[in-house]
Amino acid sequence: MAYFDLLNILKVRFEKNMHRHRDLEWDKVQGKLEVNTEKLRSLNEMEETGGEPDVFGYDEMTDEYIFYDCSEESPKGRRSLCYDQEAMETRKEHKPKNSAIEMAACMGIELLTEEQYRELQKLGNFDMKTSSWVKTPNEIRKLGGALFCDRRYGQVFVYHNGAESYYAARGFRGSLRV
Repeated sequence: MAYFDLLNILKVRFEKNMHRHRDLEWDKVQGKLEVNTEKLRSLNEMEETGGEPDVFGYDEMTDEYIFYDCSEESPKGRRSLCYDQEAMETRKEHKPKNSAIEMAACMGIELLTEEQYRELQKLGNFDMKTSSWVKTPNEIRKLGGALFCDRRYGQVFVYHNGAESYYAARGFRGSLRV
């Protein structure tokens, strides 16, 4: 997608969802994006895989705008992935096409943490039918597990699974700082 088209999509989404980023101005966000083509490439990847990225906040200390995937369900182009490369290598058969950690790295984004996921859920109801891998603490990952989250029954839940597992309804949500 051309960056001009992407900027228009992001601007429309920004203006439609002001509750996600009160007191922020699109012109300032666009100014940062226009001078950082690598971040635009990452946002384009987020958009192309169905993430519907939008500005979630602004970090005054680092002077960065923070984008999160804000699609209603886990991004369609990022599902059926195990957690990381190590998990892929432990599968003997029926390996997934990729892992969440590797795909995020190639896109230039980070998986949401559990805390970030919960913050996102304060702004809407996300993952009502799907689930999303979240960044897993090293202590859990060393034991073979990984964490994922979803929203059911009006609550946000965090669960565990073997990192090598993958499901058609589980993907990942990412964040990007610009």
